[in-house]
Amino acid sequence: MPAREVTVGDSGATESKLRRARLAAGMTQGEVRAKLTQARRRRGKMPPKEASLKRMYTSWETGAVIPTDWRDELCEVFELPPAALGLVETTPPPALDLPSTFEVVRLDPAVISLLDQQTNFYRLQDRLLGAAIIPQTEAHVRNLEQMLRNALPSGHLPTAAVTLAEAAALAGWQALDAGDLRKAWDLHDIAKSAARQGENPAVLAHVTAQQAYVLLDAGRAADAVELVEYASEPRLLGQVPARLRSWLAAAHAEFLAAAGDRSGAMRRLDQAADVLPAGDNDPELPYLMLNGAHLARWRGNCLARLGEDQAIEDLTAALDGLTTLTSRRAEAGLRVDLALALRKRGDLDESRVQARQAAELAGTTGSARQRARIAELLAA
Repeated sequence: MPAREVTVGDSGATESKLRRARLAAGMTQGEVRAKLTQARRRRGKMPPKEASLKRMYTSWETGAVIPTDWRDELCEVFELPPAALGLVETTPPPALDLPSTFEVVRLDPAVISLLDQQTNFYRLQDRLLGAAIIPQTEAHVRNLEQMLRNALPSGHLPTAAVTLAEAAALAGWQALDAGDLRKAWDLHDIAKSAARQGENPAVLAHVTAQQAYVLLDAGRAADAVELVEYASEPRLLGQVPARLRSWLAAAHAEFLAAAGDRSGAMRRLDQAADVLPAGDNDPELPYLMLNGAHLARWRGNCLARLGEDQAIEDLTAALDGLTTLTSRRAEAGLRVDLALALRKRGDLDESRVQARQAAELAGTTGSARQRARIAELLAA
C-alpha cells in the first residue's frame, strides 16, 4: 500500500510547478515514473505497481495530492528543490508587523530601511537559490503594497514606493525564471507603478526594460524591442547612471538580435561598452551588477542568437571570467548560450557537455526558463 499523501484544496500551485518541471525537462509521464521507480529502489524501498504509480503521479500533477513520501525521489529526478516543485507549503518570514487593511500608518524611515535591507537579502538569496525563495519574495511584495496603501502622505512615501518597485521587479524576474509569464508581467506592472510613484527615473527605466524579457520569452521580440526603446528614451536616459545606461543598451542589443537585426544589435553593444564605468556595481544601483565579463557574455548571447561563430570566442572569454559572474543562474545561462553556439557550428559533443553542465546548475536554482532551453539542446 502506498504511503499516505496529503490532499490539498488549491490545486493551482502544485499542478503548474510539477507539470511545468516535467515539460521543461522534456520528459513524458511514463519516463518520469520509470525514473521515480529507479530512485525508489536505490533508497531500498519497494515501488508500487505501475498502474498504482500512474494513478498517483496523475493526482500529483493535477494538484489533487501533494506527495509527501516521494519528495526526495521527485527532487532527484527533476534536480529541483522541493519548493520549486510545489512539494512544500512555505510561509512568508514574519519579518515586520505591518498594519491591517483597516489601519493607517505614518511611514517610519527606519522601517522602510529595514524593508529595503530585506529586499537586498532576498536578492542575495536569489543568486544562490533561485526559484526556492519565490514564496518569500512574493509575500514581501504583498507586505510592501499593504504598507503603501495604508500610509498617510509624507515625504517618506517616494522612498517606500521605490523599495516596493525594486522588490516587485525581483519577484517578477523570479517568476519569469520559473516560467510563469503572466505573473512576471503583473509583478513588473506593480514595479513600474511604484517607480512612478517614487519619482525615480532610474528604477523606472530598469523595471520597464526588464519587463521586456517577458515579451522575449513569449516569442514577441519586436514588442520587446519597442518596450526597451520606451525605457531608453532620452527623457529617462539622461537621468540614469552610466552603468544602468550600459545595461539598457546591452538588453536592447539582445532584443534586436532576437529580432534578427544584426547591425542594430552590434551598435547597441558598442554603446554599452563605451559607457560602462569601472567596477562591478554602484551603491545607487543595488539591483544591478554589470562589468566587462557580463558584457562579453551578453555579446556572445547576441552573436549566438544570430548564428555567428564569433559567439564561441566571446562566450568562452566570459566563462574564463566566471568568478565575476553574480549567480548560478547567470552561469547556467552562459553555458546554454555556449552550447547553442557550439551546436550551430556543428560541434555537437561539446555542445552537449555544456548543456549538461548548465542543466546541473539550472537544477539547483529551479530555473524552468533555462531548463526548457537545455531540453531543446539535449534533444537535438
